[in-house]
Amino acid sequence: MNEIKKRLEALLFSSPEPVSPRKLGEILGISPGDVRKLVEVLNQEYRDTGRSFTIKEVAGGFIMLTLPEYGELIEKLRGRRGKLSRSALLTLAIIAYRQPITKAEIDEIRGVDSGWVIRNLLDMGLIKVVGKKETVGRPSLYGTTDEFLKAFNLRSLQDLPPLEDETL
Repeated sequence: MNEIKKRLEALLFSSPEPVSPRKLGEILGISPGDVRKLVEVLNQEYRDTGRSFTIKEVAGGFIMLTLPEYGELIEKLRGRRGKLSRSALLTLAIIAYRQPITKAEIDEIRGVDSGWVIRNLLDMGLIKVVGKKETVGRPSLYGTTDEFLKAFNLRSLQDLPPLEDETL
């Protein structure tokens, strides 16, 4: 058990992206269910020993992350990441909850042109074009990406908090 935990930990430590339980199980020769159990054991050990990191399920896979209370410290090392503006957060929330959605539909909800915000979110990899609407002009439909799930530490869109304000 100790050796398999070490191997799992090494895989997660070395991966910059979430790795699915299925892929980890294939590599380690165990079931995805056993991978999940080992992750629980490792996380309990990390909590018991006061470690600064945890294993989290994000975007359909497991990834090793530092705890939020160390975020400011890590930002000093890496340099500040671009923060999302209020308008970018609102636009991203509209897309996340209403996807697939067109720019015109986003503009209608926000009451302003969202073109530059959408372009920035596309550049950041938080949203993508997921298709074309079957209507005049065939406008692009937007949806969120796995990068969005990772950025907000979500396993899937079902983990989005319920809406309090139905205007989105």
